[in-house]
Amino acid sequence: MTDELRSAALESKAWPYEEARKLLKRYPDGKPGGAPVLFETGYGPSGLPHIGTFNEVLRTTMVRNAFHTLSDLPTRLIAFSDDMDGLRKVPDNVPNGDMLREHLGKPLTRIPDPFGKFDSFAAHNNAMLRDFLDRYGFDYEFASSTDYYASGRFDDAIRGVLRHWQGVMDVMLPTLRAERRATYSPVLPVSPKSGVVLQVPVEVVDAEAGTIAFQDEGERIVQSALGGLSKLQWKVDWAMRWVALGVDYEMAGKDLIDSVTQSSKIARVLGGRPPEGFNYEMFLDDKGEKISKSKGNGLSIEQWLTYGPEESLAFYIYREPKKAKQLHMGVIPRAVDDYWQFRGNYAGQAVKEKLGNPVHHVHDGKLPDGTLPVTFGLLLNLVGVMGEGATREQVWAYLANYVADATPAAYPELDRLIGHALAYHRDHIAPTLKRRAPAGVEVAALERLDAELAALPEEASAEDIQNIVYEIGKSRFGEEGGFAELRDWFKALYETLLGSSQGPRMGSFIRLYGVANTRALIAEALAAA
Repeated sequence: MTDELRSAALESKAWPYEEARKLLKRYPDGKPGGAPVLFETGYGPSGLPHIGTFNEVLRTTMVRNAFHTLSDLPTRLIAFSDDMDGLRKVPDNVPNGDMLREHLGKPLTRIPDPFGKFDSFAAHNNAMLRDFLDRYGFDYEFASSTDYYASGRFDDAIRGVLRHWQGVMDVMLPTLRAERRATYSPVLPVSPKSGVVLQVPVEVVDAEAGTIAFQDEGERIVQSALGGLSKLQWKVDWAMRWVALGVDYEMAGKDLIDSVTQSSKIARVLGGRPPEGFNYEMFLDDKGEKISKSKGNGLSIEQWLTYGPEESLAFYIYREPKKAKQLHMGVIPRAVDDYWQFRGNYAGQAVKEKLGNPVHHVHDGKLPDGTLPVTFGLLLNLVGVMGEGATREQVWAYLANYVADATPAAYPELDRLIGHALAYHRDHIAPTLKRRAPAGVEVAALERLDAELAALPEEASAEDIQNIVYEIGKSRFGEEGGFAELRDWFKALYETLLGSSQGPRMGSFIRLYGVANTRALIAEALAAA
């Protein structure tokens, strides 16, 4: 750690450093007893994990890494699964819904796995989450709510809730509607009869012994609230966890602003200190609706990693966490190209600018070697004109027109991107491509482009070709019967040659695809006119 880097980080406006500085202020002399500064993320395994779930761990890790730049204090990161929660509704995107419906209300760890692979539904979803996190190499400790409750690790904290029952109720009751107030309890007993997590009024019988009383199917039950025989209501549970574990940092979505407020008050009632953190904006689907685990309307991590590399996902998640962003297939190509643009800029930047560059946080300041000689967008356009039967080997053959030493060994990351481009085209572009016939001035402009390409010397560069394309459009711009806007010429090229309404710099594309191949495309288009 250089003094220059630490000094720059102390002043950096990049959001991970702004968040990490909150922890410096929290513990100017270190955490008491030399304990590690504890970061926590939460996951509710009532549905399959999606990128919104994964995003919280990634962003928290970025703050943790930023804190390591600012401080030499030790840290831990716990990924906590709320798998003791009762299942409230059947997710739309899992099999065996009728079976799950029979177990509504039971803790997620006591519901059979609808996929038939694990001991419970929670175990299945927890395994998926851990697989995602392990794939990225996160340094984290997984924690299960069920394990913590059942093992007694939360027993003392639960006794604390029973001791401060009225104080907790004083925080919560004013936030509830009248009918909810009548039945609200900070403690949710697990029914000894049905196994369901009950939402019924509860009486504290003996706070020190941890015993409670409640009605279950018309019978008054007195049982322990400890050892996994109950769980706490959500906002109380969150506060209890912060206090019991000594959590110092936890971020949450904007939809949980009220929960953070109430849980923070409850943490103080219990004698603890709420963690630092901030509320990030939500990811939206392509219709602008909030992504939901139970709806399954978001991208899965597997889907993104089919069509784009891991670092492009991390790059997309890093940027503007307090701004709502859409998360669907259409954002992947731009994320890939933006990532590489920022990565290309990194080496030439001063330390201050490097700390504000998203790729610094994607790679924790340890960027891999390698450059990308063509954009992902250009690869997609190339694959688009090659057709559905295009292979990785054929793409490399075309790249030889454009890139010196065009081999997978020389450009391993480009080789990965070719695989992503082939998959993305197959699944998301090919079904939408439709070339139209040129009309009017477009015909004459294409004929001139063909003639210009025929006269090109073999060593013509992408820039030379781009200038020719531009001059053709410019010469037809504004004349009677010509292009109303210069961009209409480029749009015509995309629609008649590539079958898309948008596309690459044509000079780069023609140099990559080859002049002869491009002339063949023009001939096909003119034949359809």
